[in-house]
Amino acid sequence: MSKEMQELQKQWHSVVQSIHSNPSVVAFMNSRVGQYLDDHPFVALSLLMFIAVAAVPVAFFLIFVVTTAIMACISVIVMEGVVIAIGGITLLCVLCGLGALSLGFSGALSVSYIVLSALVNYWYASRGQIRKQEANGSLPQNNPSALDLSASNGKDE
Repeated sequence: MSKEMQELQKQWHSVVQSIHSNPSVVAFMNSRVGQYLDDHPFVALSLLMFIAVAAVPVAFFLIFVVTTAIMACISVIVMEGVVIAIGGITLLCVLCGLGALSLGFSGALSVSYIVLSALVNYWYASRGQIRKQEANGSLPQNNPSALDLSASNGKDE
């Protein structure tokens, strides 16, 4: 054999020795499953090949699951933001409408108050003036109307 091959064989042997001296491997090899696989190398090789080949689809599936979960979280956050924004805009519109309605209603109430208070003040003022004149003894004379004047003009003729 060539020197390179012997060097490679020594490196491989040291790797195998380090694996066999690992406490986890020693514990596994002392278990029932480890002893079974040690007695049946074809089953051990088949299991090793299955694990190696299945690692790729399992890895893709896990990547898919993680990506889907991340996208779902992001879409929920985005969707929640959209719903909150729509709700906020709706609330703003409703509040603006209620503000305009309250301004109109308070304006109508203010105008009604001013008109009613003016009417009540006028009514009480005119009644008060009539009572003052009654108290003074000078009731306002009824001015003859235009019909009365024409009737009196007709008698004079």
